[in-house]
Amino acid sequence: MTTELTDEGLQFVADRNLAMLSTMARDGAIHLIAVGFTLHDGVVRIIASDGTQKVRNIERDGRATVGQVDGRRWISFVGNAVIERDRDAITLAENLYAERYRTPQPNPKRIVIRIEVDRVLASTGLRVG
Repeated sequence: MTTELTDEGLQFVADRNLAMLSTMARDGAIHLIAVGFTLHDGVVRIIASDGTQKVRNIERDGRATVGQVDGRRWISFVGNAVIERDRDAITLAENLYAERYRTPQPNPKRIVIRIEVDRVLASTGLRVG
């Protein structure tokens, strides 16, 4: 999946920008919330607190999209999301988050939203082809 991104695209998802996570709410509406995310080995990871609406939505319906925009440049990652609660997955996600943003505050309720990317949509220049 990262082979689909140009050098500019890889830099864009490494820059310190927030994104929007879209999940499906219980009533069928789209639930949209600002998040920080990382892209590593073709997987999007988002750290979050267990029990939040986005976590409950993903546990019910794994469809998810993360989109980042900066001016005229934008990128979206579409795929199926799962919740990871094991310590190794959380530590990896925290370390990746710290590299892109800052060291996250301790959170005993922390989980990881893991999105296996099926599709990448992007503005011109961010994707190969």
